[in-house]
Amino acid sequence: MTWKVNFFRTSRGQFPVKDFIEKQDKPTRARVNLSIRLLVNNGPYLKDPYMKKLQNNLYELRIRGKIAIRIFYSKDKNEYYLLHAFKKKTQKTPIRELQVALGRMKEIE
Repeated sequence: MTWKVNFFRTSRGQFPVKDFIEKQDKPTRARVNLSIRLLVNNGPYLKDPYMKKLQNNLYELRIRGKIAIRIFYSKDKNEYYLLHAFKKKTQKTPIRELQVALGRMKEIE
């Protein structure tokens, strides 16, 4: 079974996660796309090290490599929404990045 994965769309019609992915180099884009395909194919059965639950209904897709990428996503009505993406540079998730994802999560609920 495949699961539906959507890119979050702002009120201005922009897709921040899609734009972020397109700005990455080719090997990074390939790893990100592979991780998104894992989410499409496995949905709620995707486990660590590919994903981590952060809060109620907020998860992070974990992309490893030379450049570590994190994509926050949420589930709403059996669909996944990719909310926010960033390059991970520190051990702990920056609060600012988490707040962006939480704000976008409220917009889709």
